Amino acid sequence: MKLSIKTLIAAGAVTLLAAGLSACSATPTTGGADGATDDASTVSFAVDENTLVFGVVPDSVDTETNYQPLMDYIAKKTGKTVEYHESTDYAALIEASIAGKIDVASFSGFTYVTAKNNGAKITPVSSIVTEEGQEPGYFSQAIVPVGSDIKTIADMKGKKVCFVDPSSTSGYLFPSYNLLQAGVDPEKDVTPVFAGKHDVSVQKVGEGKECDAGFAEDSEVAKSDKVTVIDQTMVPGAPVVVSDTLPADLKAQLTEILAQVSIDQIIAAGIDSADSDAFRSVFFETQPVDDAYYDTIRDICEKTNATQCQG
Repeated sequence: MKLSIKTLIAAGAVTLLAAGLSACSATPTTGGADGATDDASTVSFAVDENTLVFGVVPDSVDTETNYQPLMDYIAKKTGKTVEYHESTDYAALIEASIAGKIDVASFSGFTYVTAKNNGAKITPVSSIVTEEGQEPGYFSQAIVPVGSDIKTIADMKGKKVCFVDPSSTSGYLFPSYNLLQAGVDPEKDVTPVFAGKHDVSVQKVGEGKECDAGFAEDSEVAKSDKVTVIDQTMVPGAPVVVSDTLPADLKAQLTEILAQVSIDQIIAAGIDSADSDAFRSVFFETQPVDDAYYDTIRDICEKTNATQCQG
């Protein structure tokens, strides 16, 4: 069964994209990684040649703290100032990527696919893993308040369900697919509540007032003792991407820096903030990924007929 998710349009990315995008500021540069000359008409930075803008999906209240050591590492290796850019929501990050307002970014898988479908010139280079031996990827977890009578995803029918954001991979796309597989139409059979962030979704479900059940990524669910996990699905790891409009030599350098780096390497580079329990809880290393890695998301987009997936 396919679902035309009309409610996504009001809250999601496509309406923002249709409103028109402002032009990025171009800074011509020559000299590619292989000695070739970059095409000055296609080379640009989000701000200027001395600055790299690092964009993020606003997943939790700790987002900036979680990424600061990695941004400091990029600054140390490139010699450039790295500016933190947290978009107001997932759709705004998609818009920023298409408008050329970010140079490096950490997307969700769904946000990346949506941005690419709508013309963003970005390439995935890696995904962050949090534990040694782990493969890229994380869990989208279905949660209920502790002691709830809801035991399965099918039991969510007729309930108030917390999602994260209409463009969230683990907080909406995979949950929508799983609900459909359980015979529950996420547009008609539940009352959706968009929490905006994963930690807020967990909080609202734990309180049991605004939401009877919900979905969030495992790292935020693990922080709460007020919810119970009733189901989970592995999601392709969120990509770290680099803008294709950067000079070829800089893009090659960023790819080398970010494709496979461990927390020990970041600490060895003199980034003392990386040697903290907070950073260790969200970062062990990056592992290389490519565009094809996100074909699973494209397949689910096709099966749910989600509006944001469309180019």
